[in-house]
Amino acid sequence: MTTIAMVRAAAFGAGLAMLPGGAAMAGTYDITVDRIAIDTGDFVKRGVGYNKSQTPTILRWREGEEVTINVTNNLSEETSIHWHGLILPFDQDGVPGVSFEGIAPGETFTYRFPIVQAGTYWFHSHSGFQEPDGAYGAIIIEPKGREPFRYDRDHVVQLTDKHPHSGARIMRNLKMMPDYYNRQQRTLFDFLGDAAEKGLGAALADRGDWGSMRMMPTDIEDVQGFTPLINGKGPAQNWTGLFTPGERVRLRFINSSAMTYFDIRIPGLKMTVVQADGNNVQPVTVDELRIAVAETYDVIVRPMEDRAYTIFAESMGRTAYARGTLAPREGMEAEVPEMRSPPLLTMADMGMAHGDMGHGAMQGGTHTMPDGSVMQGAAHGHMDHAGHGAADAGGDPFYAPGSGLTPEAANGGKVLSYADLKAQKPLYAHREATREIELRLTGNMERYLWTINGVKHGDSEPIRLTYGERVRFKFVNETMMTHPMHLHGMWSILDNGSGAWNPVKHVVSVAPGTTVYMETEVDAPGQWVFHCHLAYHMEAGMMRKVIVEGGPAAKSASSAAVTGG
Repeated sequence: MTTIAMVRAAAFGAGLAMLPGGAAMAGTYDITVDRIAIDTGDFVKRGVGYNKSQTPTILRWREGEEVTINVTNNLSEETSIHWHGLILPFDQDGVPGVSFEGIAPGETFTYRFPIVQAGTYWFHSHSGFQEPDGAYGAIIIEPKGREPFRYDRDHVVQLTDKHPHSGARIMRNLKMMPDYYNRQQRTLFDFLGDAAEKGLGAALADRGDWGSMRMMPTDIEDVQGFTPLINGKGPAQNWTGLFTPGERVRLRFINSSAMTYFDIRIPGLKMTVVQADGNNVQPVTVDELRIAVAETYDVIVRPMEDRAYTIFAESMGRTAYARGTLAPREGMEAEVPEMRSPPLLTMADMGMAHGDMGHGAMQGGTHTMPDGSVMQGAAHGHMDHAGHGAADAGGDPFYAPGSGLTPEAANGGKVLSYADLKAQKPLYAHREATREIELRLTGNMERYLWTINGVKHGDSEPIRLTYGERVRFKFVNETMMTHPMHLHGMWSILDNGSGAWNPVKHVVSVAPGTTVYMETEVDAPGQWVFHCHLAYHMEAGMMRKVIVEGGPAAKSASSAAVTGG
């Protein structure tokens, strides 16, 4: 029998069936949005929290129930809550200006929708920079039937990257100086080291290549200087999840960061991945996994010894780490590993290696440079991940061959790849897509402008889909950054070559220099958004409105706003 352990759950209102820890399984929930002080252990800052706490609220629901959530805005500015990954009527999706008008200061807005899925999800503000400032929580939905895997207890492990600067200040600084937060600028000593290793000519040529692109190989994280948190606690505060030796422990990893990918491992334990973005997958056992911003992964671990284990999550750029502990008792600690050396981008991450990739027909075209200029003949062309390409060479097909970002396990073991994910049970009948839409992920680093097909959201036309069609999206990443692309309201079926068993996700991460495909069954009428989930990329323009035309009008649900809270 599952023992439900949770960080903190907040649910208020009449008639709720309460669980240990204060969570409710269903019913009416009241959430307040408040200004709070956030203590990371490294610094204290003003931020935004739900129910007056920096510990993420956990909502536990059950598949098949209908929930009512009253959200009261105690801020002096508009707010909203987006239910990330949930399938619901569009007017409950919580995006101001698209699905509703937002929640004014002092107002209480009532969300009401049926729960039609199970799994691990999360929720967050979709207003301004409230999410980076702390407005996020977790959603756990118990399935109607039995889970296809066993576990004895579960813990939410919700990650974020808390910065001492407010989100608005970070955006201003990035706009003024895109490398404002890059603390890994290359130095004269780096150049001398490269010259000694590669020769002076090669070192000069390398500097020339990067200089001509106005880039640096250390441009992996736009924002550095943050403290990663696990369930609201910094590394020194050491969030701890308990277990009894021999138990199967389900860890529900959620990456609620504004900008940070994490590489997660638990030294001494294998992790068996059983769910990705809320959907069950065929189990795959790994030593380490990379979680993109806004993704969720559920893993099962089985600690057998009466000792502590460290949950260690390094940022992809190796500038910071989150740390928590699994232990039989409170107060125990395990050794905390040293962070590994920072990776460096390569020309492959700039899309320069495609000509050598052996992916077949490389179509001529262009490559948009960070300064907006165009390089001829560096197009990505067709890099089909459906079962060939870099996988044939033994690499991860979701990274460009030669990429400096390709993950490697600290112990030399296995790292989870998108190529490993296979749906436990297909959600849709497999069929050919009716059409393809290409979305080139583009940007201008000098202006800190992030766009799709060279156009920022404010200047773009909506993507129009027709209810009932199946659309194939082609992402071509022409930037040197990794982009976690999130479609609201409908599932993203990642084409990893598994056919009918392609995994169903709500975020698809697209690494530099790669082309990735996903398909969507267009089964949700209304207005949605499709965007990069890096907070400052979305704000800078890497977003589209999506309009689904046609479909049953009855799909829309009622919503109500009540003034006065």
